[in-house]
Amino acid sequence: MSELAAIKTLNNPISDIISDDIFDMLNSRGLIHERAVRDYRIRVKFKALRAQKIRTGDAIDSLRDEYPYLQFDTIRKIVHNPPKQATV
Repeated sequence: MSELAAIKTLNNPISDIISDDIFDMLNSRGLIHERAVRDYRIRVKFKALRAQKIRTGDAIDSLRDEYPYLQFDTIRKIVHNPPKQATV
């Protein structure tokens, strides 16, 4: 991965969902909810760890290494309780 691509990936943590340009525009207008993005990334990483047959507790401990400010139960709630869908 080139250095520029690595910087873009860091700027857009949800590049698998939306393009960098759209993320930058939404973020510049204050329309990105940082905690929701963090929780989404945690769920994606948790699913990847579980796909590798890593035990649930070990997967959560691994995520705690990356997010040390979150408690075990907080991460457990994030991965086991998906966000409620907004109704319009």
